[in-house]
Amino acid sequence: MSTTSDNAVRAYIADHRDGFLADLAEWLRIPSVSADPGCAAEVRRSAEWLAGKLAETGFPVTEVWETEGLPAVFAEWPAGDPSAPTVLVYGHHDVQPAAREDGWNTDPFEPVTVDGRLYARGAADDKGQVFFHTLGVRAHLAATGRTAPAVNLKLLIEGEEESGSPHFPALIQRHADRLACDAVIVSDTGMWAEDTPTVCTGMRGLTDCQIELFGPDQDIHSGSFGGAVPNPATEAARLAAALHDADRRVAIPGFYDGVIELTERERELFAELPFDEERWLRTAHSHATLGETGATTLERIWARPTAEVNGIGGGYQGPGGKTIVPSSAQLKLSFRLVAGQDTAAVQQAVRSWVADRLPAGIRHEITFWGATRPCLTPLDHPALQSVVRAMGRAFDTTIRFTREGGSGPAADLQDVLGVPVLFLGISVPSDGWHAPNEKVELDLLMKGVETAAYLWGDLADAWRPS
Repeated sequence: MSTTSDNAVRAYIADHRDGFLADLAEWLRIPSVSADPGCAAEVRRSAEWLAGKLAETGFPVTEVWETEGLPAVFAEWPAGDPSAPTVLVYGHHDVQPAAREDGWNTDPFEPVTVDGRLYARGAADDKGQVFFHTLGVRAHLAATGRTAPAVNLKLLIEGEEESGSPHFPALIQRHADRLACDAVIVSDTGMWAEDTPTVCTGMRGLTDCQIELFGPDQDIHSGSFGGAVPNPATEAARLAAALHDADRRVAIPGFYDGVIELTERERELFAELPFDEERWLRTAHSHATLGETGATTLERIWARPTAEVNGIGGGYQGPGGKTIVPSSAQLKLSFRLVAGQDTAAVQQAVRSWVADRLPAGIRHEITFWGATRPCLTPLDHPALQSVVRAMGRAFDTTIRFTREGGSGPAADLQDVLGVPVLFLGISVPSDGWHAPNEKVELDLLMKGVETAAYLWGDLADAWRPS
């Protein structure tokens, strides 16, 4: 792409920056808190506002899609070229709860700009990162003289992500034909740092459960009966202690079946990042690192599967002593999964492991709360390379690679639509997602706009999926 084209994109963005930010501020004033039933009307107003703004941007199709909960927004803009790739952009328009008394310096739903930073709930997560696509596609058209994007462009902007996406899988299954595409771009992610732009190549999956253990039919005297009958609290502790082996690997048989191991090149790319472990520990409010032997901290949180005890309890919890054998105990576990692992197989492995370890006289029940599959895009995928090139042009520097240790609905899109999931975000850790004084760096937001402006042409030029 020529420098002249880059200059045209940047000039268009500069000329339309103020109007773009005014529109974004208007959207941010809508308190679209999906977790609060009292804000349901505001979430709907947010969806309707976005649908209207996408139509104003030029999308010929904009629709508010209903769910059993809160609405999503769909938009579509065909390229007019039947051989062009079809790309679906995913994001969300709902936000986390926020109130001034939580520690905000200003009203969280009255956007304020200070020192090049826009403060408001949703500024980074995720309204800002959704909205940069509107100016990005307009800059793409202006710089190329096109009347439609170089790719068949679709958007799906969810309204319940901050509430766990309870109706999202059903939504995409119901509309799978309308959402059909060659790749998904997730703009609900971030970068390593302001001076280290990065592209995320994968997210871990998740499955979590509660294990309830039952022993005596009621609490019983520990002197009269203790040591002669099984104690469910003891068995809960034994399960927790047996969860890992001496090398801190998960000790459940079959847990690692199918795991796709890191390549040496991926390890090298992780090692290139300016990782400060002491600073990371401060962010984690922790005092030492600990995990699977042979893996670095970044490998542990991005590319290795884990098992965590989220809670353990049973028996008397009040002041002083109470000498009993409790009748029940409880253990809550979560498992982060990596590419190659099957969530159903992991769940079955956990069930078998628990059943095999419990003694006679302990009944148990296991409840799994669902599952999110992991997703991973190979480094050499042509669509990923387009994202990297577009971002490199915008930032004028080398783009490095990360993964995401958490989990999200991106894998649902991958599973239902059967296409790779790519990540494009410009948020940085200091933006304070879910925290008081959430903000977005405006210069980085404009880099997101610029990346989107370059991306569609690069994808059309470099990739013709079969």
